[in-house]
Order: sequence, then structure tokens, then C-alpha cells
Amino acid sequence: MRLSVFISTILVLGLIETSTAQLNRSIPSEKPKLIVELVVSQMRFDYISRYWDKFGDNGFKLLVNEGTYCRNARYNYLLTQAYPGLATIATGTNPSVHGIIANKWFNRNTGNEVEATADDKVNTVGGSFFSGKYSAKNLVTSTFGDELKLNNANSKVVSIALDAGSAILLGGHSANGMYWFDTEKGLWVSSSYYTDALPAWVDTFNSKGFAKLYTDREWKALQPIQEYEEADTAAVKSDEKKKSLAEKLKGMMDGIIGKPQPKTDFKVLLENPYGNLLTKDLAIAAVVGENLGADEHPDLLCITFSANRFIGSKFGPHSIEMEDTYLRLDRELAHFLEFINSTVGKENCLFILTSDQGVASTPDYLEKSKIPGGYFDPKKAMILLGSYLNALYGQGNWITGYHDKQIYLNRKLIEDSNLNLADFQQKVADFMLEFSGVSNSTTAHNLQNGNFANGIMVKFQNSYNQRRSGDVIINLEPGWVERNGKVTSANSPYDYDSHVPLIFYGWKAKRKSVLNPVYINDLAPTLSILLGITWPNGATGTPIKEMIE
Repeated sequence: MRLSVFISTILVLGLIETSTAQLNRSIPSEKPKLIVELVVSQMRFDYISRYWDKFGDNGFKLLVNEGTYCRNARYNYLLTQAYPGLATIATGTNPSVHGIIANKWFNRNTGNEVEATADDKVNTVGGSFFSGKYSAKNLVTSTFGDELKLNNANSKVVSIALDAGSAILLGGHSANGMYWFDTEKGLWVSSSYYTDALPAWVDTFNSKGFAKLYTDREWKALQPIQEYEEADTAAVKSDEKKKSLAEKLKGMMDGIIGKPQPKTDFKVLLENPYGNLLTKDLAIAAVVGENLGADEHPDLLCITFSANRFIGSKFGPHSIEMEDTYLRLDRELAHFLEFINSTVGKENCLFILTSDQGVASTPDYLEKSKIPGGYFDPKKAMILLGSYLNALYGQGNWITGYHDKQIYLNRKLIEDSNLNLADFQQKVADFMLEFSGVSNSTTAHNLQNGNFANGIMVKFQNSYNQRRSGDVIINLEPGWVERNGKVTSANSPYDYDSHVPLIFYGWKAKRKSVLNPVYINDLAPTLSILLGITWPNGATGTPIKEMIE
């Protein structure tokens, strides 16, 4: 009898101990031990609802169903490109302040094109000579990750993406680990701006040869081709356009979407979903290798799935390739969430999913539904503009550059010709309105001297940086995109380019849907408030009240 009582007592105590452990695990820590900022590049807001029925239960659906879903989150500036978007997420302010006005811009002093994160003064760490010559020198404000490090030297910041710009701009200036993919050697690399040598865990990961394994893998449709609803004729080669959809699908019955590239061409990973798989694998290795989320000092892990951007620009948002990419990413997301929950714990990790930009439907796709749209050809436009200026002011090299809807004028020639710069800019702006597809144009003079409270000019002003922006900036009509060698692009203030998902999941994130307007530059201030640290030094956003209440 005594033995049975003793055994029963032990069992009860064991159950109490187990229940207490489970209860403690379900109680969120005072501060999150790990913050994961996951950016799915070029993810339009409508992708979640479009592919909802085909998603599994533990990826995108899990975030939406159990997290705080901001359904009305947007970028509030004109030139919605990837790098300005990533910088906005990280800094809590717009391009006018953080300085990353575009993926590339024109340098008036040197007369050269500037890549947002290129830096010839740093060296590659761990890869080919040119693959690591990047830094955050052009980002003129601090990021959330920078402020986290300043607040607590024991906090770690790690940022990962296939391309250097995505990793750097989301991670900031002072990250412990900053890694991107060297498409020449198939290795994850960094730059001397951040480190002198790769940590052992990155070397170990590189030695496993996952990059070659995924490069050699053929991209086949995840589901039978007949089940895919997306089909964008713009993704079909010109000599195939006359084929019927039935013929096109018949040619794809074996499920092949993309033919394998040469085995040594690692660039293929930029344009297929296995690049996302490789990125997720390294993110998991980073959590283990850096012991992220293992103590009371909050860590930050930044992940950008940038392959989606390259796939979307090549095939368009309404394509089988795009649909298949998201179905695969849903699985990778589910696996990553399961890993984080088993290692760090959902209650200790604040997970944020958003995007750096949207993307426009291809004009060819819109044409099928009789929706207006078209391609604006900047090369032809600049030729005609040059002829107009020569006729008006005499022969001269009046235009020094054109980049992403920004026209840079030869200010020295204008000054030497005793011409008024503001008047010259206005002449150019007025002329650009004569082109089909151009909706608005304004000058640097107007943006510097105006103070706009609402309307499209606010978005112009939020994109404009006096040191880096052009003399004249244009905006195209809805449905119009620049002809740049790709089937489509972003870079407009319209909903399809500016409206993106924003979801908080995990640590103290309530299950709710937020319909109030939210801007993406509100994210960094929100995280700063939650952690009780200083905001990024250029932040202009407002904390999202539904997350801090």
C-alpha cells in the first residue's frame, strides 16, 4: 500500500513538473530573445489571398491565422524599388532621409552610375574578388539593428540574402554577420566592412556543397501543370505567342518549368526557388552557429528571399513560375517556423514578414482584360528630349543621365550658358508630359521649395533626396512600366507596387487583423518601442498602436 502511494505521489509530482515546464514555455519573455525580419522580395499584398487555397497550414496561413496581420500596409513614396524598400524597413524613414533613393542613381560629381551598396574601398571575405566589394556607406542613417547593437553590445545582428544589397540594407552598418551569395564560386561571402574572416559555421556550410546541389537540380512544377491557374503570355517567347494555351500546356506536361543551366552557372539560383531554399538553409545554420535567441539579450536575424524579385521581373506576377515559387516558399517558411519554435520557442521569438516592394502586371497581361497599360521607352524619350533641348538652347550635351524615372541635367553647361536652372528643369518637365504613359512630372526646384500635405506630390517628395535625386522626376500612368529588358517592374506609387503584407507573429503578437493605415516606415519605430531602445536616428514613422497597446 505504501509502495503504491509512493508511486502515485511520484507520478503526480512528475505531471505537475511537466505542466509547470509547459506553462513556463508558453509565457513570453520580458523581451523577445530573437527577432526575425523576413522580407519576401517583390511580394504583392494579393499573393496571399491568390494562393491561399493551395498553401499548407503551417506557412503563410499560420502567420495570418495566429498573428497580427496589417492588411493596409504601404510604402509612402514614389520610386518603389527593392533597395529603397529594404532601407525603409530598417531605418523607419523614407528615401528622402535614408538616402537610398533607388537601386542605382547618378553621381553628379563623378559622372558615374552609383550602385546603392557598391564600395570599391572594401575587400571580399571568402569569395571571388568583386563579389564582396559592398558596404552600407551610402545608407546615411542608422538602422534598427544598429540601434539594437548600440543599446546592448551582447545582442547579435545577422543578415542574409542572395544579393549583397538586400542583406546590407536590411542589416545595417554594424551587424555581427552579413552574408550574401557569390554567383561566381557558389559560396556565401561577406566584405571587410563587416569582418576579416568568415566564421567557422559559414565555412562549414560552404563546404557542404548545397549551392552546387541546388544548381544542378531541375526546376519542375510542384503540382501537375493543369492545376496551375496562373499563365502570363508575356513570359512566352515571341515565336511561341501564336500557340494556343492548350499547346503551351501540352509542351509542359512533364512538369518542367525551367531548363537546367550549366552546372557551373550559380546565377541560376537567383532566378529559381532553390535560391530561396539555399537562403533558408543558411538562416537555420546562422541560428545554430551564432546561438541566436539563446540568452536574455535580444538578437536580430534578417532574411531576404530575393529570388522572388528576379523570378517576378523575368516571368511576371501572373505566371506559372511565380505561383510555383510561392507554393515552394510556403513549405520552406513552414519548415523554418517549425525550427524556430523547437529551438528558440514561439513565445520567445517575434517574427515579422513583409516585402520591399510589389510589382506591376505586365502590359500584355492587362491587354487581355482590356485594361489600359503599356511600356514607356526611356531611351527613345531621352533621344527626343535631347533633340528638343538642342533646338531650344543650341547644340550641347544637356542630359547627363537617366535612371529609373529620374533625369539628370548638365548643370555646369546650363550655368555656363547663363540659363536659369529652375526654368530649364521646368521646360524638361513640361516636355516629358507629352509622352504617352507619363502621368506626372516635377522638378527638383519644386520639390526643394514646396511643402506638400497630400496627393501624389507627397510621394514625390518622400522619394526626393537633394544630393542624389534627378533634376526632373516623372511618374507613369497606372498599368505602365518602363521598358528595361524585363517583362515588368515596380517603381510606382500605385497599389500594386506599394501595398505589401505586414504580419507580426510569435512573442506577444495577438491574433488580430489591422485595417487602419500603416506605413512600412512605422516598423522600425514599433520594434524600438517594444524593446525600449532608441529609434533609428533618422526615423520618421509612427509606432503601430495595435502592436504596442
